[in-house]
Amino acid sequence: MEIDNSKGFRVDFNHPCHVHFMGIGGISMSSLARFLLSRGFIVSGSDKMEDKITLKLREEGCRIVIGQGPENITADIDFCVNTAAVHPDNPEYMEAVRQGLPILNRAQLLGQLMAQFPDSYGIAGTHGKTTTTGMVAEILLAAGADPTVSIGGLQESLGGNLRIGQSGTFVAEACEFTNSYHEMYPRVGIILNVRPDHMEFFKTMENLRASFRRYAENVAPEGMLIVESDIENLEELTAGLPCRVVTVGMKGSEDYSARNPESTKLGLGRFDFYKGNVCLGRIALEVPGDHNMTNALAAGAAALEDGIPFEAVKKGLESFKGVHRRFEKRGILREDIVVMDDFGHHPDEIEATWKVASRYPYRLTCIFQPYTYTRTQKFFDGFVESLSRYDRVVISDIMPARETDDLGMHSSQLRDALVARGVEAWYFPGFDEIVKFLLENSVNGDMLITTGCGNVDLVADALVASDLCTSSTAKTL
Repeated sequence: MEIDNSKGFRVDFNHPCHVHFMGIGGISMSSLARFLLSRGFIVSGSDKMEDKITLKLREEGCRIVIGQGPENITADIDFCVNTAAVHPDNPEYMEAVRQGLPILNRAQLLGQLMAQFPDSYGIAGTHGKTTTTGMVAEILLAAGADPTVSIGGLQESLGGNLRIGQSGTFVAEACEFTNSYHEMYPRVGIILNVRPDHMEFFKTMENLRASFRRYAENVAPEGMLIVESDIENLEELTAGLPCRVVTVGMKGSEDYSARNPESTKLGLGRFDFYKGNVCLGRIALEVPGDHNMTNALAAGAAALEDGIPFEAVKKGLESFKGVHRRFEKRGILREDIVVMDDFGHHPDEIEATWKVASRYPYRLTCIFQPYTYTRTQKFFDGFVESLSRYDRVVISDIMPARETDDLGMHSSQLRDALVARGVEAWYFPGFDEIVKFLLENSVNGDMLITTGCGNVDLVADALVASDLCTSSTAKTL
């Protein structure tokens, strides 16, 4: 059980002090660190390993230590922030407690930051949060607004995972894991979907649904909640809410609907954007996948209900180029071996990526890094089902993240289950072995898709850094 050491502590954003981030390399933690740095705070932090994020934070002025120990909690620190992977038995955490320092978790700090803005958007849902957050941001920029945006990915038009604006508008993802979004009280809330995920924490769908209901109740009474209509038993999440509830979906009966959907040969979505029974115009997306049509619909509906003209909605959605690690092209090997990278770490996401990739004239290889033992165990059959759609599958060791009990799970079990279904599948424990295998066993006409929310993108990095790479579109922070 997590201990609350915040003791009612609230950050005074107008009086900078020294804050230490325990686990600063996370995508959300790093955006919070950047925000405080922009406000004149002294920012230090630690993490288990050096990566592109920590290197960039160093360049920007953060004091970062690789490795976590009590000596990192120095006498000049005023308060600490911890990520979900840093537990009360962490040596830095224990030292901060010993010194009596206030400790905010990441969600508490994000919630306090959101409260500084009179106009806030919180985008929730088990899938699609990052993309939809990016879409909302792009619409606001097209409308001439100047929002501050915290996003769980890297977006080119935002300059990374944080954009500092000068207006009173704040846009952020609202993550359900460990109920972190319960610390957020947005004026505009979005719930994209409620599907089984993070079940090691929620245990049951009833608990997960109750968590989303609680988030819905956090939306300001004078505000609004945008919800997708295909959420099961939607009324349980929305009944009796004091805020306005706006439905979106593909059925045609919602407040806002996507009608006459089509996809190009490369899977880019096209649809008519309806408000009630009035067609406002046709949207031509630059990101692939049917799921992104509903993401775009939710983002657009939120903006329209907020008084933003459809012209800005259309411009924003059609100029959105996607987020780093969302079916992102990284480079070409030889003449025609395409290297892609994707964040998908749930069977539904892996299937959605396959649906997009299958439109291309390539043999598809999924390089999958399972994330946590509990997730691998819970969704084992789903992973086998979705991965079996690919022509080839290469699996790395499971990334344990915060977990120490392997529950008897091993990546070779996924490999064996796939082989039993007639799938060409391999298991290699390390990334170096995977890169070597791919370079030696790939031919023109292959698409190699690194998949997972851990650090499997290092495989894509290594592939596009090889002598075989003839074209690289790899981005840095």
